[in-house]
Amino acid sequence: MPFNELRKDYILNRWVVIAVERCRRPTDFVKNKTVRARDGVCPLCPGNEHMTPPAVLLYLNRGGKIEKASDYGDSRPKDWLIRCVPNLYPAFTPPKPEEKPSIIGEVERENLALAVGHHEVLVESPVHDEHPSDARITQLIYVINAYMDRLSELYSRQYVRYVSIFRNHGPEAGASLSHAHSQIIATPMVPRLVAEELEASKEQWRNKGVCAFCEIIENEKNSPRLIAENPDFMALAPYASIHPMEFWIIPKKHRSTMLGLSEAETENLARIMKACLGGLKRLLNDPPYNFGFHMAPQSEAASYYHWHLEVYPKLAIWAGFEKSTGMYINTVSPETAAEHLRGAIQ
Repeated sequence: MPFNELRKDYILNRWVVIAVERCRRPTDFVKNKTVRARDGVCPLCPGNEHMTPPAVLLYLNRGGKIEKASDYGDSRPKDWLIRCVPNLYPAFTPPKPEEKPSIIGEVERENLALAVGHHEVLVESPVHDEHPSDARITQLIYVINAYMDRLSELYSRQYVRYVSIFRNHGPEAGASLSHAHSQIIATPMVPRLVAEELEASKEQWRNKGVCAFCEIIENEKNSPRLIAENPDFMALAPYASIHPMEFWIIPKKHRSTMLGLSEAETENLARIMKACLGGLKRLLNDPPYNFGFHMAPQSEAASYYHWHLEVYPKLAIWAGFEKSTGMYINTVSPETAAEHLRGAIQ
């Protein structure tokens, strides 16, 4: 009986078992799609703006040009293209104006701090079902531009140390609303996984004088794990992926954050996101997934960190071994995942 493979992450001290002996075809994960009954009223659909807190960012179409605005007083424009609102049930809450700035990350005990920050819902389209896999490129460009607008604004707050942009697609992946939306959370500390990536990237930069992700791009450009590419971005199934069908989208140009993307880069990011997420949808009948942008805190790590987007299909259940060891078992090899995703991309 041949051995399974143990693979180590590109930069993290994290190992995964690629279980070749119980390897599954991607189509083994296809399930009959359960049509989720819509709630009587969707709070994110146009006309229901009063059901959410006032928007902190709106994209409005004004004579073919985008006007950026926010809700003011009782005004709730209904002709929006993008709408970003505070989460009704936030994990992190901004300080009140009268609270002193030193409340930032204020530690009451060695193991206790205040969850100061922001938690926002970015409504990606006025069209209920316009998810990235099916979105118009123009609409997806608006979404990416709104991400950058909120990044810039939130990092201007003294108490914000990190901004996470992520998406939960499908109830199994944690989405409580079916309307197309992402979430943005600003925290008063750099989360552990990001801190580990930053430190590992810095260490490689010190030792080899090269960015770890620039090296990944070079090593994977002709590998069987390559899924798709365009002039500005590459999509690949990572060598030591911990999720079946996991893939990453990495910019070819070295940059530690997505802030500052050109119009052409923004469009190419929209195109490769739509292509890969559309391929995943066609291949596995619109499976649940999460995605998250990995970026360095603003103005930090510019020389050694490389931002990217990671997509995690929710196809397997982490059980006792994974939870008790931090080592993962993946039953779809990255090479198999890439092959099938390449075939599903139109």
